[in-house]
Amino acid sequence: MGAGFGAFLEHGYTKASTLDIATRARVSKRELYAQFESKEALFRAGIAQRSATMSIGLEVPSVVNREDMTKTLVAVGQSMLAELTQNDVLAVYRLAIAESSRSPEIARTLDRAGRGAIRKALIEFFQSCIERRLIEPGDPDSMTAEFCSLLLSDTILRLLLGVVKKPGPHEVAARAQAAVNAFLALHPPTLS
Repeated sequence: MGAGFGAFLEHGYTKASTLDIATRARVSKRELYAQFESKEALFRAGIAQRSATMSIGLEVPSVVNREDMTKTLVAVGQSMLAELTQNDVLAVYRLAIAESSRSPEIARTLDRAGRGAIRKALIEFFQSCIERRLIEPGDPDSMTAEFCSLLLSDTILRLLLGVVKKPGPHEVAARAQAAVNAFLALHPPTLS
C-alpha cells in the first residue's frame, strides 16, 4: 500500500495510473482490484493509512500541578508542530485538498484520523486539568481549538502554499512555548 500510494503523492490522484500503483506495490492490477474496488477506494485507504501514521499518538500524561501541565503542553505543542510540518504530511494534505470537491470523504478521513485523534487527546487532557483545578472551568473543546490556533496560527496554510520554509527545531520550541504561555494567560488556575 505505501509504495503504491507514492504514485498519488508523486503524480496526484488524476495522473496516477493503476498500472503504476500496482507496479510500485509489486502486485498485478488484478491483485490490486481484488483488494480495492476502485482507484478511489485505494486512494481513500492510502489517506487513512497515512493519517494513522500522522497521528501524533498523544498519550498525554495525567498532571497534578500547573508546572507539569505547562511542561506537558510545551512537549505536546512541539510534537504537533514538528509532525504537522513534515513534507510527507503536507503532501497528504495537498492531495486531500485537491480531491475534496470530487471526493469529500477523503478529506473527512484525513480530518477524522489525523486531526481528530489529536483533538480528542487534548480535549481529555484539558478536561482533566479542569477537574484538578489547574485551569478555570470552561469548554475543553474550545480550549483545544484555542491552543491549536495559538500553536499553528497560519503556519500550515503558508507551508501548503509554499510561501514559508518548514520551521526548524529552535523555532518549533519557541513557538510551542509562546503558544503555551498565551494559552495559560487566557486560562488561569481556579482560585481556592
